[in-house]
Amino acid sequence: MAKLKEVYKPTSLKESIQIRVRFSETDPLGIVWHGNYIKYFEEGREAFGRKYGISYLEIEKNGLATPIIKSLCEHKKMVRYGELIEVETNYMDTLSAKLVFQYVIYNEQREVVCTGETIQVFTSLKEGTLCLYNPNFYEQWRQKHLSSS
Repeated sequence: MAKLKEVYKPTSLKESIQIRVRFSETDPLGIVWHGNYIKYFEEGREAFGRKYGISYLEIEKNGLATPIIKSLCEHKKMVRYGELIEVETNYMDTLSAKLVFQYVIYNEQREVVCTGETIQVFTSLKEGTLCLYNPNFYEQWRQKHLSSS
């Protein structure tokens, strides 16, 4: 039986941050090592969380964690040591009990160098059990932010 693909709705909720590529993030050729793009996504998520009041610390205050269950990363162009990149983090709405973010990373010329997506689920901090429904605090957050987007 074919699995139905869940649809995520784009929203106007986004945040961008700039990062100067550090020497430690590159390979011997001075090119950003591919695994570091996932770290750039995390920096984007953290900036988004601080801006919109849904940081990891806020989620933890509600007795929950949000482990990543899926990450996708598509590389388009190389980035080198010393370059300034911009990570744009876009919140995608879904009725499921999960957080979905899509990312676009730009170089200084505003060329797309990488795109990606992460999916996180809600689990209880103590037992680690999966939340099948949106936690109350998250539903309130959605109502507050999506009604104005």
